[in-house]
Amino acid sequence: MHAAAKNDSIDAGAPDRVPLVVDLDETLLRTDSMIESLFVLARTRPLNVLKLPLWLMKGRAYFKQRLAAAATPDAHWLPYRRELLEFLREQKRLGRSLVLATAADENLAREINAEVGLFDQIFASDGAVNLSGERKRDRLAAAFGPRGFDYIGNDARDGHVWKLARRALLTSSSPWLARRVAKTTPIERVFGGQGPRWQDYLNALRPLHWIKNVLVFVPLAAVHRIFEAPLLGRALLAFVAFNLCASGLYLLNDLLDLPADRRHPRKRERMLASGRIRLVHALAMMPVLFLLAFVMAWHLSMAFAGVLGLYSALMIGYSLKLKDIPLVDVLVLAGGYALRVAAGAVAVDIRISAWLLALCIFLFFSLALIKRYAELVVLESAARGAGVHARGYVTQDKILLLVLGVVSGYLAVMVLALYTNTEISQRLYARHDYFWGICLLLLYWISYLWLMATRGRFIDDPVMFALSDRGSLCALAGMGLFAALAI
Repeated sequence: MHAAAKNDSIDAGAPDRVPLVVDLDETLLRTDSMIESLFVLARTRPLNVLKLPLWLMKGRAYFKQRLAAAATPDAHWLPYRRELLEFLREQKRLGRSLVLATAADENLAREINAEVGLFDQIFASDGAVNLSGERKRDRLAAAFGPRGFDYIGNDARDGHVWKLARRALLTSSSPWLARRVAKTTPIERVFGGQGPRWQDYLNALRPLHWIKNVLVFVPLAAVHRIFEAPLLGRALLAFVAFNLCASGLYLLNDLLDLPADRRHPRKRERMLASGRIRLVHALAMMPVLFLLAFVMAWHLSMAFAGVLGLYSALMIGYSLKLKDIPLVDVLVLAGGYALRVAAGAVAVDIRISAWLLALCIFLFFSLALIKRYAELVVLESAARGAGVHARGYVTQDKILLLVLGVVSGYLAVMVLALYTNTEISQRLYARHDYFWGICLLLLYWISYLWLMATRGRFIDDPVMFALSDRGSLCALAGMGLFAALAI
């Protein structure tokens, strides 16, 4: 691009003693430190979120100072722009003065510098002055003079600073931004490569997990009315509403879990944790998803909207605090699965069977326990056998989780076996004896899942494992076949 062509002519005779000034958010970091701090606060001290409006009334600089004092992300685990870090280290070796200039609070800026160990000076917000835009430009011009520094930034908000910089370096691949900056300042270099793709935004919504919401069709299938077009249409609308709501909740969960995800050997690659998607974009997507979900829910019925609201409240509570309380967390996960089934029944106005509800509770409790057990196995393996801590559980809890999970799964089989001999089963299914085949396959599948979990075959989610594992797919297909034969 034209910036690359300018690079050679600028580097040829340019002095290397001009200070290089670096922005922090979305530049040195692939994230926004203030948004990170907000969600660290919400995760660790949720009641303090109520103080945010009071802090903001005293100005943005004061707001950032109080926020940094109350909740600061761990500088070691933040997603740094590695290519830029290597460039800065090379400049440091050549004797160049490096300056960190950021609108973030100075305490956070100092923690970042303590981690990277690169900067000779730090200019940051101090509780009285919010160092952004024109204020940052004026501070740098006073310190180094107009055209007396080079500046690395990432978006149009840095335009004020670039206008007085000798050379511009960008961490954005936006052609529009490059053209705008080039009108006033020569561009030396562009870092960052290709920006986020639409697939990255879709992956952040976890579309593979939408398969869990197929549970809304279970009540309709249980009473053999799955092919009635009006009811199927309502169930499909409920399915879409749950998908949208679940995706919004996944984004919220990922924002609250950023520090923990970055410590995880696999979850660190998630779109938000890795910095591949800007946090502000996730914040913009969440209300849109929730709004669409509840508009659809309200169109179905107030009762369905109420169940969806209960599910959302339960999952928000899980993301904020409940996931850290042993056993409560798995009960909440199991309850989330059961609420999907209940929502499906409400959407089509079908009364849910007590047998189906009991089966769901025991089965999903077992699957939720597998999720926690698998997380301990993965983290223990990554720690090479050392003791680990995950979601309120420690390594020693593995045996208990195994026992509880297997027992709960077998109770689900027992509920299904008892249901096979009931009058309800005999009335609904002409050949209800085929349900014994489902019982045997369910017994095998639960045992198989736990066997694979003890062998470390799980990543951490039993549903995703089941969809990619041949043994699980065969067992599930067999259960579906027996259910069809029983009708």
